Amino acid sequence: MDLVVSPLKGDVKVQQEEATMMNREKWVAVVAILGALMAGYGALLQVSAGTAQAKHDHSGVVFSHPLPQLDGSHLAATLVEVNYGPGESSPPHTHPCPVIGYILEGTYRTQVKGEPEAIYKAGETFYEAPNGVHAVSANASQSAPLKFIAFFTCDRQAPLSSAVSEKSSGGTQR
Repeated sequence: MDLVVSPLKGDVKVQQEEATMMNREKWVAVVAILGALMAGYGALLQVSAGTAQAKHDHSGVVFSHPLPQLDGSHLAATLVEVNYGPGESSPPHTHPCPVIGYILEGTYRTQVKGEPEAIYKAGETFYEAPNGVHAVSANASQSAPLKFIAFFTCDRQAPLSSAVSEKSSGGTQR
């Protein structure tokens, strides 16, 4: 964190505490936004009988998974829209931080080294642990596109995805 001594305040400790509070407030806001995005169809406002009144449809937790210990002073959240055309896949890769995915449309086929292959369909969520080697990351359909949101929770600056050799991936891209 960069600290700048202001001629008006002149108190480095006060500025550091304010910066830490701002980072925490930003993180809380990001988590709240993610919750709203992932829940999607949660609470809806409806207008009935000429009067505006808040009414809640059935809502509930869509996905919950514990995260590994992260350095809270450097947290950053990034949402990425991932699109695969029919039959497309990506080469083996890894992510430095935990990822939560939400399938918007299509069918996603994935395999992390050491785990069984998994298939996720529209409306489903998945979790990827940090540094897992993604041997398979593909659109399971040969005729329909795939679109999903990947939510990265990182505690350091690093590329969100890094290539790994197919030899070390241990999976099969078909």
